[in-house]
Amino acid sequence: QLQVVTSGGGLVQPGESLRLSCSAFGFNVEEYRVGWFRQAPGKEREGVACISKGSSYTNYADSVKGRFAIFRNNVMNMVYLQISSLKPEDAAEYYCAVAPPQGTYCSRRAEEYDVWGRGTQVTFSS
Repeated sequence: QLQVVTSGGGLVQPGESLRLSCSAFGFNVEEYRVGWFRQAPGKEREGVACISKGSSYTNYADSVKGRFAIFRNNVMNMVYLQISSLKPEDAAEYYCAVAPPQGTYCSRRAEEYDVWGRGTQVTFSS
């Protein structure tokens, strides 16, 4: 059974960095597209980053370009989302999800992903 587990969220302050992890179980995540999504209270879910099979292609939402980076650790069977220069608007529940490969391409459209992990919360301290 394919399963992904999301972790790494926490309490942060503006300007800090954070690395979120997506651990895959039961399959080789290197063979799949992986997307990172977030949803804040009262807002729609947003696809913030994705990475293709083989990591040749990545795509980011305009709201996070230059601050977020998605990358793989194939030895650990994990995918990370590195977040830099955190802003209050980054506060949300973050999810990773996987989808079967589609050439050298990935999408930030949630409907293309069929295995989802539970979210990990990023919260700003006051």
